[in-house]
Amino acid sequence: MATDSWAQAVDEQEAAAESGQLQTLQIQVVQLGNLKPMEKAKLQKKKTKPFSPLCSKPQLLQGVYAMGFNRPSKIQETALPMMLAEPPQNLIAQSQSGTGKTAAFVLAMLSHVDPNNHYPQCLCVSPTYELALQTGKVIEQMGKHYPEVKLVYAIRGNKLQRGMKLQEQIVIGTPGTLLDWCSKFKFIEPKKVKVFVLDEADVMIATQGHQDQSIRIQRMLPKNCQMLLFSATFEETVWNFAQRIVPDPNIIKLKREEETLDTIKQYYVLCTSKEEKFQALCNIYGAITIAQAMIFCHTRRTAGWLAGELSREGHQVALLSGEMQVEQRAAVIERFRDGKEKVLVTTNVCARVDKDGNPDNETYLHRIGRTGRFGKRGLAINMVDSKMSMNILNRIQEHFNKKIERLDTDDLDEIEKIAS
Repeated sequence: MATDSWAQAVDEQEAAAESGQLQTLQIQVVQLGNLKPMEKAKLQKKKTKPFSPLCSKPQLLQGVYAMGFNRPSKIQETALPMMLAEPPQNLIAQSQSGTGKTAAFVLAMLSHVDPNNHYPQCLCVSPTYELALQTGKVIEQMGKHYPEVKLVYAIRGNKLQRGMKLQEQIVIGTPGTLLDWCSKFKFIEPKKVKVFVLDEADVMIATQGHQDQSIRIQRMLPKNCQMLLFSATFEETVWNFAQRIVPDPNIIKLKREEETLDTIKQYYVLCTSKEEKFQALCNIYGAITIAQAMIFCHTRRTAGWLAGELSREGHQVALLSGEMQVEQRAAVIERFRDGKEKVLVTTNVCARVDKDGNPDNETYLHRIGRTGRFGKRGLAINMVDSKMSMNILNRIQEHFNKKIERLDTDDLDEIEKIAS
């Protein structure tokens, strides 16, 4: 169902582009590798406490440390005392990709579970099949030394026998399937749920039906159920949705200047054709070492062309677009996460766009938030090919009060400097 709507969105964008309505083709290169270690002073600017005071279960601490979390990130240090409190406290939190927020709410769910009770106690709602699988992997890793706690996925294709009752303590899935499991098939007894997590709320409300389904699930839960909602961005629509889902919340909301992610360098390149954009990419790759990159394109046609050209240049490329089945998309993302492909070319189908197919300010922020993870240096490069795309870039600069510098990709010395 989601696949069909995503593919339809891309078809509409391509039809608009071919009819001349679209004058821009935005490609962003997002470097996920660490270009240069951060200055020692910045790393030591704020000392954090170890995880042990935040979590009382040694088997969970083993999992946390095995995952490489020696000290909590900013969102973890701030949110975990609230999430692990007794009595439970509700939370609305703004947090970018790569800040450790998934590990934070996973630790909260695992901490609140009573392994002696064999029924669902924690529900986690994800907007996509892929995100549900990614979150489930974190649960499995963190709960590696806590085998008494079991996990089940409420996702399309996971068929259960009618009349059965789930015995797994944690259920993670997409809104439609979770709602069916709670109300239609009654695999889950909602009144026994202790923790309800809604992840990536901004993506959730952008998908037709997901907002209403999430609200219906929430209304079936007991009043003392802990409600935790996370979102990378907080436009008015997201905020209104969050307030409907989470009563009497604690709120962690970043200031606008914190959202710009100072660890990410942003540039733009002037181009007049897709061939010039491709040459600019080749020059960038020829001048600096890039661990991994995500490249966003407007249409499937352009994404397919670019992936083919990069492959012919010897790059390990993965292609992600809306017509793919959810299982195919999950496999592509998994290979990219594992480093088997170094470049991920994707379309706008997984992001909110305006009426002309262009990314809004919050989508731009969410995209570049996929780099600069855990304090590492990142790089975002925008390809500008018209007055319209330059106007979009200017609006982004004004919105975030952050200057985006021009980069001359014909000057290899200049490219080398951006990695310093």
